[in-house]
Amino acid sequence: MPRLTPFTTRASGHHGASLPPHHGGGNGDGRGGDDGAPDSVPNSMPDSMPNYGERLRRARLGLAIVMTPIAMLFISFTAVYLIRRGFLTFDQNQMAYIRSWLPVRLPWMLLLLNTAVLIASSFTIDMARREITREAALAPVRSIPGVSLGDERRFPWLSLTTALGITFLAGQLFIWSKLSSAGFHLAGGTSSSFVYILTAMHGLHLAGGILALIFANVAAILHWPVETRRIVVDITSWYWHCMTALWIYILILFSFAAQ
Repeated sequence: MPRLTPFTTRASGHHGASLPPHHGGGNGDGRGGDDGAPDSVPNSMPDSMPNYGERLRRARLGLAIVMTPIAMLFISFTAVYLIRRGFLTFDQNQMAYIRSWLPVRLPWMLLLLNTAVLIASSFTIDMARREITREAALAPVRSIPGVSLGDERRFPWLSLTTALGITFLAGQLFIWSKLSSAGFHLAGGTSSSFVYILTAMHGLHLAGGILALIFANVAAILHWPVETRRIVVDITSWYWHCMTALWIYILILFSFAAQ
């Protein structure tokens, strides 16, 4: 029985020159093409890969929805704070309306130092967001067989941000102790009560951001898919920036309303 050896036959041209074998025609199963490309081309973007760009947009929209009631909460506190500051009470001893608002002597040096810590953490988490965005952009290239981009040394931006956030909260506790030792307690008066309430509400929401940072660190340690890690870091970073901006707003409010 004769044997056929693949890829050894040659078609002759007009002048006897040998032509390469043809690979581009149909092969009976519908996979062939007319451009001469091989039938089995590796696909670097499989159809099962989720569209994490769309997931990222939806996550950012969810963050905007979450931040709306938080902003409304602090706006409400601000309105009550300003109204109460200008509120007059009737003093029966003096038979006149007087202001019962007692100015709070805030430790501004400690507050500004703590603010610098929070601003630094906002910078470090943005660096973490840029790093994971770059890693996600290069992920399809790394998946191509035979392509190596080398091992990049990554700085632990997320861990540094977490440490700075915890330092900020510890600084807030220290500032509260200073206020308490100066005679300004939570139930000591309306002005001091609002200082405690506003800073405590901000610290509570910032603690939620720290939990998100811890989750992002765990996801990086467990080598979760880069698309998921990018969404977590991106949303956490924008939330953290909002907390930084909110704290600066509170300081501005204190600077002219707490006197």
